[in-house]
Amino acid sequence: MNKKKIVCFGDSNTWGYNAETDGRFDDDVRWTGVLGNELGSDYSVVEEGLNGRTTVFEDPLNEGLSGIKHLFPTIMSQSPMDLLIIMLGTNDTKQRFSATPQNIADGVDRLIKKAVISNVWRNEPKILIIAPIIIDRMCYFSHVAGGMGSLCAEKSQDLPALMMKCAQMNNCEFMDCNDYAKVNEIDYMHLDAVSHKVFGKAVAEKVKQIL
Repeated sequence: MNKKKIVCFGDSNTWGYNAETDGRFDDDVRWTGVLGNELGSDYSVVEEGLNGRTTVFEDPLNEGLSGIKHLFPTIMSQSPMDLLIIMLGTNDTKQRFSATPQNIADGVDRLIKKAVISNVWRNEPKILIIAPIIIDRMCYFSHVAGGMGSLCAEKSQDLPALMMKCAQMNNCEFMDCNDYAKVNEIDYMHLDAVSHKVFGKAVAEKVKQIL
């Protein structure tokens, strides 16, 4: 029996960054792990999270983080797929990219269009767009302030509405992470452990509806 293949393509909040340890949450804590446990043995959940990943922007300080350049080889290696989950946009708010919220949503649009035309689907293309967590302004007083720069929190507030519109225009499914999760109280931009659990269960219910 072939399991239903779900690929989760995201950044550090998909990778499972733990701000308390500067490491990674355990497998059964990360929302992707919770998703897999909730769905059961008929599904295969593939974690494709990368710290610092953007939608389409090349990071001048760190190589290999542009999502658009890694999407095709990633989904080709995991084909045939039944569902692609994309949760990106947080790193695009960094000051050094000078991107507007609409620019960031347009980056997601490019990812969708690239995925849809790729020969990776078991049946028809199915994509779930998840709006990333809204960054709290307290991050400006945390250890991530230097890397993120100014206005990241303000930009992130506009992303859920823009990404919902992007998903609708591309006939994709949509979820807003902020309906289920909150940021930790250390760097104020990564999910805390409780949020991973709640969010993972919510994504599982959405996936069951889609597949």
